[in-house]
Amino acid sequence: MRLSKGIVLMCLLASPCLAQKESLLIGPGDLVHVQVFDTPELEQHIRVTDAGKIKLLAGDDVTVTGLTPNEAARAIEKDMIDGHWMLAPHVIVTVEQYTTENVTILGQVHSPGSYAIETPRPVYDVLALAGGLNDLADHTVTIERHGTKEKISYIVSNNADTALDSAPLIYPGDAIIVPKADIVYVLGDVGRPGGYVKSTNDGQLTVLRVISLAGSTPPNAVPSKARIIRKQADGSYVELPLPLADMQKGKQPDMPLEANDVIYVPFSYVRNIAVNLGGLIASTSSAAIYVAK
Repeated sequence: MRLSKGIVLMCLLASPCLAQKESLLIGPGDLVHVQVFDTPELEQHIRVTDAGKIKLLAGDDVTVTGLTPNEAARAIEKDMIDGHWMLAPHVIVTVEQYTTENVTILGQVHSPGSYAIETPRPVYDVLALAGGLNDLADHTVTIERHGTKEKISYIVSNNADTALDSAPLIYPGDAIIVPKADIVYVLGDVGRPGGYVKSTNDGQLTVLRVISLAGSTPPNAVPSKARIIRKQADGSYVELPLPLADMQKGKQPDMPLEANDVIYVPFSYVRNIAVNLGGLIASTSSAAIYVAK
């Protein structure tokens, strides 16, 4: 018994091959296969132009870039109907060759570069190709979509459930940018002076938290004379008193820190060494960097 045309069409539309590629977006230079059901003379193997269009045998130039194959098929059907080429066309579009099948991963990962992928993969899976985030990475990464250039922000959470449940898919041709995390510096009389990286999801480093990470202040330190050096929008620095002793006693509220802030805790009066603003800024270039987890 012969299958009806309707059943054949349903089988084609439900093809596993089509379903596998359906979420991939068409881009300039991709080679697409256009089939018009029951009209073999309109079948085409055509490459998408730099302008993102294809020229139909029966129809006008149709923009397909940034569309899934199914969306492109619907756009072609509409063009054929609007142009009075066909009354009720049934179009199938498949991508035979993607011009760009690599994803680019740049920034604070262990092995930045370009990696080949043929199907959509979760962002954490793709980041693993580059060895994952390094210790200086900000957990908020930017994804740029191939073709549309849409930018998406994603937090690589330390919480496993959050990371798995909210992970967007990365498509061939996409790019992932992993910026450097904010760093604040604690210098002077603390247990572990150095720079501290904010890498705990979207958490905020505060004065008391970073002092704790730095090993706190020893009994002979002078936290009442602590100061903070903060960079201004014009690139200059301003030095401000920091009521660290009152914060530690609960008399003053803790305060959030900004990127590149420098906290200086003076040594005891006996050991105190005069340190000016310029010397503190210079010290940050050679400070050890620690990860605040």
